[in-house]
Amino acid sequence: MRAEDGLIDARLGRHLIKQRVARQGAGRRGGFRTVIAYRLGDCAVFLYGFPKSQKDNMSAADEHDLAETGALLLGLDSEGIEALIVEGELWEVV
Repeated sequence: MRAEDGLIDARLGRHLIKQRVARQGAGRRGGFRTVIAYRLGDCAVFLYGFPKSQKDNMSAADEHDLAETGALLLGLDSEGIEALIVEGELWEVV
C-alpha cells in the first residue's frame, strides 16, 4: 500500500502510520489523529489517538516510544498476542 493511494495518511517510518479519523459531524479537520503499528498484509495495532484540536502533533520522543512499542507488538506471534489479550494488556477490536 502506498500513502499516495489515499488509504494511509502518512508513513512515520519504523512500521508506524498516521491516520486521520473523522469525528461525527465535524469531518476530518475536527477529528482525531491516530498512530498505528502496521505491517502490510500481516498486522495492524492501534497505539495512540488524540484530538487534533488539543495537540498539533507528537513529539519526537513520543514517536520514538510508539515505534518501540509497535516493534515489540508486531514481533509477537499469535500466542504472544493472545496472552496479552488474556492478561488485559491488549484489546482486540473486531
